[in-house]
Amino acid sequence: MRVVVADPPAFTPAYDHELSAALGRAGAEVELVTSRFRFGEVPAPTGYRRTELFYPLSSRLFLRSRLRLPLKAAEHVPGTAALLLRKPDILHLQWLAAPELDGRLLRPRVPSVFTAHDLLPRRTAAKRELWRRLLGRFDRVVVHSEHGRETLLGLGVDARVIPHPVFPSDPPRADDGRTLLCFGVIRPYKGLADAIAALDRVEGARLLVAGDPMEEVNGYRLKAGDRAEWRLGYLSQAEVERAFSQATVALFPYRPELDQSGALLQALGAGVPAIAYDVGGIAEPVRRYGAGRVVPAGDVESLADAIRELLDEPAALDEARAGARRARAELTWDAAARAHLELYEELL
Repeated sequence: MRVVVADPPAFTPAYDHELSAALGRAGAEVELVTSRFRFGEVPAPTGYRRTELFYPLSSRLFLRSRLRLPLKAAEHVPGTAALLLRKPDILHLQWLAAPELDGRLLRPRVPSVFTAHDLLPRRTAAKRELWRRLLGRFDRVVVHSEHGRETLLGLGVDARVIPHPVFPSDPPRADDGRTLLCFGVIRPYKGLADAIAALDRVEGARLLVAGDPMEEVNGYRLKAGDRAEWRLGYLSQAEVERAFSQATVALFPYRPELDQSGALLQALGAGVPAIAYDVGGIAEPVRRYGAGRVVPAGDVESLADAIRELLDEPAALDEARAGARRARAELTWDAAARAHLELYEELL
């Protein structure tokens, strides 16, 4: 089976790599069509081909400058045309980088699948008719949670749930038993203010913030004071593993924004339990595997209570760590690849 996995904007290079490699291990012939990742190194292809077809200039001339957007829009048209000229058995889109343009350009000519990582991306979430039309052009739509499936049912789309696998790692445990971790790109919806507010309520805890800021963080730093350590920027894999090795518990006090969190799946994959707000599908793997605690969204007091429970009760922490290990054992990329291949075969 010939499969093209496409992530035009290179939003999720780690996910793209792991899925493509797992599909290759399962016997598929896979090409990953994407663009140059602007913020660091990406894994070398293993068992698949990678073609950086999209955005040859804008991905090299700019990082996060808005000046790249007009050039990117112009480059999107020939990139999409070249993608649609390919004739695989299955075309599997991971992201729609320019929904308004894709509404005009994207008409797959082969059996096609779309993974709705963000159910309705924030910039175009209000354009429900646009998304209803776009999703209707795919033969199958994949989501990562039951919450995601229920959300898309509201658009008349019956999506297939394939849980997001963990990113497995095994860093040595080097935490002090009191370290809270906020990991990943720092954006307003990640709830860093709530994490700092909860930190104020937990005696003896410290906070490690590790990630690339997409918002101003000086106010956060002033509020957290000397109880927080900041490792800012796009982190190397070695720095990511160091952060997880030093973390006792990872915090995910997210606002409603996305359905699942790659940062959460990295934490669980490293054996680090999580405390998460009950938003989107983020709570589902934590709850299913007993890999931490789930608290009501926006409830800082409950967040602090959950932190105190895991930090102060060794048995509770051990149980949560065991749950993270269960998630790592069951939410594998090979299992996800098998589920995707079954889905693809329905279309052939």
